[in-house]
Amino acid sequence: MGRKVNPIGFRLGINRDWDARWYAEGENYVDQLHQDLAVRQLIHTQNDRAGISSVEIERFPGKVRVVVHTAKPGVFIGRKGANVKVVRTNLEKLVGMKIDLDIKEIENPDLDAYLVAENIAGQLERRISFSRAMKRSIGQAMRQGAEGIRVQVAGRLGGAEMARTIHMREGRVPRQTLRANIDYAVAEANTTYGRIGIKVWIYKGTIFPEVTEVPEATEGVYISE
Repeated sequence: MGRKVNPIGFRLGINRDWDARWYAEGENYVDQLHQDLAVRQLIHTQNDRAGISSVEIERFPGKVRVVVHTAKPGVFIGRKGANVKVVRTNLEKLVGMKIDLDIKEIENPDLDAYLVAENIAGQLERRISFSRAMKRSIGQAMRQGAEGIRVQVAGRLGGAEMARTIHMREGRVPRQTLRANIDYAVAEANTTYGRIGIKVWIYKGTIFPEVTEVPEATEGVYISE
């Protein structure tokens, strides 16, 4: 069952942090959880061309901080910030509190697993060969400095009668090493033959824990009179 562990959940608290940081109990937990899902869905649907990868949500008394990671911040912001104002207004209506909206740019979209998976899904929907789309994404990621990448597609590939699963890999992808910095994402392509699932693992190197140096205890020197 080791290969079925989600690589992100496997490393939470070790070298990854939660995308939602807040605490609640009882019905408040249920309400805020559904609220988080609605916030992410609203941001993705209203800005589908902005290359949004992930949305972080952090709650404080009286306000909610939302951090949007996007490959195209200019598209998300809009002309003179018009799009951001609309998004903030819709979020405040949804949440019922003040929204602090932060935008962070993704410097290398080819090293972001979600954007790579969505790119492959878009190519499959445009009827590009799955093998060509996979090889192109793998080559771009390796050229941008990835130490390894694994791409897996499953479904009626090429309009075949039976569904199958095919994966390609280049470099190292140590999925069971906890200190490995692995980005993982899942996407779906809606084709005329059915739905095709895409999974992407990108290995970006090793994260070593910070070691705090403890000063050595100096032995006392005693002088006898």
